Amino acid sequence: MKPGIEETVKKVHELFRNKGLTLSIAESCTGGLISHYITNLPGASDFFISGIVAYSAEIKKNILGVSPETLNKYGVVSAETAREMAEKMRLLTKTDYTISTTGNLGPGVLEGKERGRVYIAASREGKTVSQELKLKGNRADNKEEAAISALRLLIEFMK
Repeated sequence: MKPGIEETVKKVHELFRNKGLTLSIAESCTGGLISHYITNLPGASDFFISGIVAYSAEIKKNILGVSPETLNKYGVVSAETAREMAEKMRLLTKTDYTISTTGNLGPGVLEGKERGRVYIAASREGKTVSQELKLKGNRADNKEEAAISALRLLIEFMK
C-alpha cells in the first residue's frame, strides 16, 4: 500500500477497534478495493463484517435492496444510489457503520455522467452522508482515489 493509503487504513482500524464498532462496505466502481485495503492489515476481523461488490444495477436492487425507483429516477451514478447502498448494506449486515461507492471510472460517459464522476456515502443508524467526487486521473488512479476518499469520509463521519 502507498504511504498515504496505509495511514488512512490504520486510522480506520484504530477507530473501529478502540470503539468496538463494526463495519461493512458496499462497493460498485471500486470493485472491492476498499475491502482489500481494510483486510490488508492484521486485525480487520475484529470489526470488518462484510464487503459486497454490487457492480450491476440488478445486484444493487436484488442483493442490496436499492429501490428500482431510485435507480430509474437518479441512475446508478448518483448520490441517492450511494446513500441507499450504504443504508441497505448496514441493515443487511447489522453493522454500526457502512460505506459505499458508485460511479463512472471511464473511459466513456455513463448515464450522461462524465468519466471520474463518483459518489461515496457513509451511514450509521439515523444518519447518512454522501459526497460527489470529480476525479481527473486514469481509471486505476480514479479507482484508488475513490476508495481512499470513501475511507476518509468514514473517518470524518465518525467524529
